[in-house]
Order: sequence, then structure tokens, then C-alpha cells
Amino acid sequence: MSMKRTNVYADPEDLAIIKEAAKRRGISEAEIIRQGIHLAAMANRVWDEPLFSRTFEGAGRTLGKSEVRDTVADAVRRETEAGTTA
Repeated sequence: MSMKRTNVYADPEDLAIIKEAAKRRGISEAEIIRQGIHLAAMANRVWDEPLFSRTFEGAGRTLGKSEVRDTVADAVRRETEAGTTA
């Protein structure tokens, strides 16, 4: 993978922590910073698909634990039955 050089300003205390962590882990400070950049990029990414693609009909109120379990079980049962008859 090709890399692109960039310059950033960082808090001296953060850099000291990174320096200590790099020494302790036996990796470069740059690698820790690259990992941090990757985490920041992923945290701010806009995904093409929603995290939850299933929707369930509900009562318009917060359900109790047993109601949630029953609703999910019913949905799974319906999906399984639809898959076996196809």
C-alpha cells in the first residue's frame, strides 16, 4: 500500500504517550499514528448501507426483555419458514 506524507500539529502530551507506547510495543511512533488516523477515518465514514437492515413492527413503546425476545424469535421463525418453502 502506498503512503502519503502529511503534517499535523499534535499536543506534546499526546506525542509523549505515543512515544512511550511505541517503545513498549516495539513499533514505530508513525505506526501508532497511522492506526489512530485509520480509526478516526473509520469513525467518520459514511456507509452506503445502514447498520441495521431489518425492521420490526412494534407497539410504539419500549418493549420489555421478554417482548423483545418473542418479537425477534417470531421474525426469525418467519424468515426460516420462508427460506424452507422457497
